[in-house]
Order: sequence, then C-alpha cells, then structure tokens
Amino acid sequence: MKREQKQNLWRHIILISVGFFLLYPVIFMVFASFKNSNEIFASSNLLPEKWLFENYTNGWSSGATGTVTFTNFFINTFVLVIPVVAATVISCTLAAYGFGRFDFPFKKILFLVLMATLMLPNTVIIIPRFMLFKKIGWLDSYLPFFVPALFAAYPFFIFMIIQFLRGVPSELDESAKMDGCNSFQILIHILLPILKPAVFSAGLFQFLWTWNDFYNQFIFINTPAKFTLSLGLRLSIDASTEAVKWNEVMAMSVCSVIPLFVLFFCAQRYFVDGIATSGLKG
Repeated sequence: MKREQKQNLWRHIILISVGFFLLYPVIFMVFASFKNSNEIFASSNLLPEKWLFENYTNGWSSGATGTVTFTNFFINTFVLVIPVVAATVISCTLAAYGFGRFDFPFKKILFLVLMATLMLPNTVIIIPRFMLFKKIGWLDSYLPFFVPALFAAYPFFIFMIIQFLRGVPSELDESAKMDGCNSFQILIHILLPILKPAVFSAGLFQFLWTWNDFYNQFIFINTPAKFTLSLGLRLSIDASTEAVKWNEVMAMSVCSVIPLFVLFFCAQRYFVDGIATSGLKG
C-alpha cells in the first residue's frame, strides 16, 4: 500500500470515528425508542432486548394528552415554520439587496445599527418583546414569529446575503439596466439565480432554528392546542401522572427530527455552497 493510500485510510478512519462519536446520541435515541423505559436506564446495551414498535403508536396518540396528539403538534409546527421561513427569506433578501446595491441617506449608520443588534442576546430583549406583544394582544398566537420575519428582523441572514452579494460584479446590474430592466427585475432575473446558495442557506438555517426553538415558543404560546413539537415533547413529560414513559418520548423525538434530516440531506449542496462560496467564482 502506497504512503498516500495509507494516509487516506487513516484519514477516513479518523473521520468515521469522530462522526460516530458525534452521532452517538442520535443513534442511542433511535434504539432507545424501541426499548421499554426500565431498559433505557438499566441496561448499557445499545440494541434493545425486545423491539417494541408500539412505542411509536402509543406515543403518537397518548404521549401528550387525551385531546391533543402529535398530529396536532406536527401540523402546528409546519403552520409556524413554513410562513416564518418564507417571510424571512423574502424580507432578508430585499433588505440585503437594498444595503448591497443602493446608496441612501444614513446607509452606513443604519448598517452599523443592524450589525450591532447581532450582539444582543435573546435573553436581553425577551422581556421588552413580551411586554410589547402582550400590549398589542399577540400572546398565545404565532404573530410574534410571523411579523418580525416579515420585517427582516434577522440581521445574521441579511449580513450573510450581503457578503454573498458583494462577490457579484455590479456590471451585471448595469448591463441589465441597459437592456431595460428595473431594479426589481434585476433582483428577480439576474441576482436571485446567483444568490440561490445564500438564500437556500438562510432558509435552511431559519427552518432548523424555528423547528427546534423551545424558549421563544414556550414564552409566547400557552394553549396546548397551539403547541409545536418542542412544546409537545415537554408536555408529554409534564402530563405523565405516573413515571415518565421515556421510551415513548424517545420515539416522538425520533419522529420530530426526521424532517430535519430529510431537509438537510436534500438541501446540503446549497447549504455547503452558501457557506463555502460568495458570489461568482473566477
């Protein structure tokens, strides 16, 4: 075996080992979803002694409460996540286009303020947001998530798209103007196809963050019928009158992460391109 082949072999062994170490919690969760609750904590074996497929059916129908099942939680999650992602992608793309391609008064100051908001942790602004949404009657609804997304309240995505846009030559805009395109047509027909990796990355990030969000949803949503998956999993623990049925909780946790895995593997090409590149190559 050549030296280069040995190096590649060891490189693959190290990567596989590290990958298994990182994925072990997920692997454990999948196998634990087929065990009974006692076996999860009493046995160190990864594989279950007896495969209990009914954990999924029981957890789906009775893991939370008698009136609200995980069907409701899945529907609520998609009702919340999809509009938030769509609104975020559209609004942040428009905001990034404005900052990246136009000159207007106080542009540098406004961009500086926008970037400064990245330094604010969510725990600092959660109380003012709660008081504001309470005054205008938005609590226990999805409006605290929809409205900020409509107004580009996510500066990280704006900054990411701007950085990608800066790698696109402005000569493309000038050529399109000479052909009779207005600013909106330039964005739709010229820039958006080039910005596709950055836009897909922003949408993927927002989908993951909103899907997994527990803190904000726990504060702004109070009715179990409106709970999302993250709140439903917590409710399935709190609602237990006896010992917590961890096998059913694990089963529902597996179901909750399946859409994330499917989305990531389907869109990983755009995700990698959006992170690794900026604008045009060459």
